[in-house]
Amino acid sequence: MRADQPDAPGTPPTGGALSGIVVADFGRVLAGPYMTMLLADLGADVIKIERPGSGDDTRAWGPPFAAGEATYFLGVNRNKRSVSLDLTDPEDLAAARAIVDRADVLVENFRPGTMEKLGLGYEELRAGNPGLVYCSVTGFGTAEGARLPGYDLLVQAMGGLMSVTGEPDGRGTKAGVALVDVVTGLHAGLGVLAALRHRERTGEGQRVEVSLLGSLLSALTNQAAAHLGAGVVPRAMGNRHPSIAPYEVFEARDRPLVLAVGNDRQFGALCERLGLPELAGDPRFATNTARVAHREELVEALAGPLGTRTADAWFEELTAAGVPCGPINDLAAAFDLADRLGLAPRVPEAAAGPGQVAHPVRLDVTPPSYRAAPPRLGEHTDDVLAELGRVVHGASAADGGA
Repeated sequence: MRADQPDAPGTPPTGGALSGIVVADFGRVLAGPYMTMLLADLGADVIKIERPGSGDDTRAWGPPFAAGEATYFLGVNRNKRSVSLDLTDPEDLAAARAIVDRADVLVENFRPGTMEKLGLGYEELRAGNPGLVYCSVTGFGTAEGARLPGYDLLVQAMGGLMSVTGEPDGRGTKAGVALVDVVTGLHAGLGVLAALRHRERTGEGQRVEVSLLGSLLSALTNQAAAHLGAGVVPRAMGNRHPSIAPYEVFEARDRPLVLAVGNDRQFGALCERLGLPELAGDPRFATNTARVAHREELVEALAGPLGTRTADAWFEELTAAGVPCGPINDLAAAFDLADRLGLAPRVPEAAAGPGQVAHPVRLDVTPPSYRAAPPRLGEHTDDVLAELGRVVHGASAADGGA
């Protein structure tokens, strides 16, 4: 259903910023589903098309489980409708095609060429739906990289992230979450919204292509710029920053404490609070460039005073002085912090099921909404097929079969 058409029967009104936008979601695992969940939170009607019997791979990625469902799946699939279709079956494929013909957006992350083999490639679909925004997420692109499998860990390794993560003498460390998938999902969402804006002006859809590798290289930001602009090949530095000091972990009396001192004023305030005002005027430490050059001496000078008090005590005092710092929290403490700060990071369980993290974007007119828990496999197949006027369980939907 395109945005200029009325809502189909049975489609719940949302009132969100993307209300009226229908997304045919062929995405699996994380990058695509994360992106489409964010669109769904903003009001889009996301129809998740899954394999019969097994569905999205992440339905089986546990433990942990909540209410009998893998939390991995639950975390990125709320506010969606699940339709179970076998794309190798002609009737099911025709149903999938009917969904796409009425959609504004299609999202897929199959291996390049798979959708074309199924008759669901962009060129074929745009003939019947010229306003379609067709978003393809790949691991390494559609040219020479098409043969490579797109797993987050592989891209973290081959894309350079692991080379700058971990201890200096280590063998490379992955991030503690599938960060490349998440970043790619965000880039894909940005591309889709830009394409929808273009369609709003012209009526013309387009293809959006996003790769895990391309997204990671973009997300490497300062490290990538150091390489491209200055010929530097960055290496892992543990918790240190290649261009800022002091910007690392220190030991407080009871547990680790992070300092993130980004300018000379903050450094002067830090020195005053540590009882070391002379350091701010020392030529070795007076500027950030000098501090980076004399990092070891600086760390030695700061370590002793920082070890005399607890991390929480330093957090209170240094934060009051305008010095960025904080303890290393586990996730329980991180969510507690967000609660205390009024960020409302949790979705009430009654709104979208257990263990849901709130949408991070706040909109004061069209805020994100939480309308439904992550769907059971095929939960909405009959409803969606009925909206299309197709056969439901052997009876025509037009004749009232259900």
